[in-house]
Amino acid sequence: MRILVIGGGAREHAICRSLSLDPEVSAVHCAPGNAGTAEVATPHPVDALDGAAVAELAASAEVAADLVVIGPEAPLVAGVADALRARGIPVFGPSAEAARLEGSKAFAKEVMAAAGVPTARSYVCTTPEQADSALAAFGPPYVVKDDGLAAGKGVVVTDDIEEARAHALACGGAVVIEEFLDGPEVSLFAVTDGESVVPLQPAQDFKRAHDADEGPNTGGMGAYSPLPWADPKLVDEIMTTVLEPTVRELHRRGTPFSGLLYAGLALTSRGVRVIEFNARFGDPETQAVLARLRTPLGGLLYAAATGTLADFPALRWSDGAAVTVVVAAHGYPAKPRTGDTVEGLEQVAGQDGPHAYVLHAGTSADADGTVRSAGGRVLSVTATGADLHEARERAYAAVGRVRLAGSHHRTDIAARAAAEEAGARD
Repeated sequence: MRILVIGGGAREHAICRSLSLDPEVSAVHCAPGNAGTAEVATPHPVDALDGAAVAELAASAEVAADLVVIGPEAPLVAGVADALRARGIPVFGPSAEAARLEGSKAFAKEVMAAAGVPTARSYVCTTPEQADSALAAFGPPYVVKDDGLAAGKGVVVTDDIEEARAHALACGGAVVIEEFLDGPEVSLFAVTDGESVVPLQPAQDFKRAHDADEGPNTGGMGAYSPLPWADPKLVDEIMTTVLEPTVRELHRRGTPFSGLLYAGLALTSRGVRVIEFNARFGDPETQAVLARLRTPLGGLLYAAATGTLADFPALRWSDGAAVTVVVAAHGYPAKPRTGDTVEGLEQVAGQDGPHAYVLHAGTSADADGTVRSAGGRVLSVTATGADLHEARERAYAAVGRVRLAGSHHRTDIAARAAAEEAGARD
């Protein structure tokens, strides 16, 4: 099977890496890719938002894709999956209409209401007066969300009403203001062909820029899986109350969701509540989850793309743990500096592999092979181990070998969970 992956971040590098290890996959292509994906996939230049260009590349003699996997949300919302399906090319990723589940938070709330999916109470506001009324109705902490795509940074959670009001006004069009959800957060991915739904393993990510959940929201500074503190029945509960009802509702509307359905959840004192849906693999959770998946990825994604997921064998997982730590550029997330040299990558490969490895996100390569920063989140360092403690040690040892001027990373990814896991064994 020949597979084309669309995108150029650490999520796509993780997907390409997993596909390159699948014995049923004969060729992996990535467009546009980055300096890291080029190590495991053939790179191609393409405008990822141009459906016709992506379809033309997939159908070309050089690529001849049996399956296209769309990584980022923007091409999905732009209808790239529709263009591929119109050419008869199997694609892992929802239609533009179904991708509205991520592209519009107001639409997601509408779907959840129709499906009976538990979520935060909210108001969709289109005027400053409506926003003020909603903020007054809920009180602090204030949760203000841009209705549209914002690369994971369109949400403000604050006790400062002026900051909340300023964000609501800055969003421009519609804004969703909702009640604050208490309790730990969980990310759960599910692969679906529009009817059958297969959950992956849950993960937890870290959105704030700095340790102890300080600083501004980011696209994600790290993640880990599994969650030793979670109820063993949690996945079944989320499947029954969230994922399956949502897939059924979209099918009922005539816009079935085929691809990766991501549920961001809060485990509140009143039960599971949906914070948001994404229409694709999340970053950085994907890096940790795929590190533990033992079922070959290509066959799973192809089954979802071709409507045969009901016949796919049960997924297999490693018994250990995985931890991902994001190395971010100087100034991220406000004004990341680019163009700095990234060094030490060969040391990670030589001293930490195969238990730790670097997944490129915002990188580019000079003609002489020099790797440079080209975005805010530059690298994801992922490590596996027998437990979270070992995976953390390996991940941070590898991070210590990477040299990027002015970079920063969190030092507490999975720290509390690892301590709780160790305490439970004692």
